[in-house]
Amino acid sequence: MPGGYHPDMATSTSRLVRPHSGKWIAGVCAALADRFGLPRGLVRLIFVIFGFVGAGELAYIVLWILIPKEP
Repeated sequence: MPGGYHPDMATSTSRLVRPHSGKWIAGVCAALADRFGLPRGLVRLIFVIFGFVGAGELAYIVLWILIPKEP
């Protein structure tokens, strides 16, 4: 299926879960980076930048609550 979803394409990175390894605080940035295929350092940098404008901390806490831990 070009351009469409196919069940065989599903991988472990298609789920948004906080990993047990490679996390610094709660694993929120690692989860987002793994899910969207971005470098973890880049996602962490984005959260630090958003933290300076006041939105990063709140977003991190909300995502910490919403994203489940890896089984």
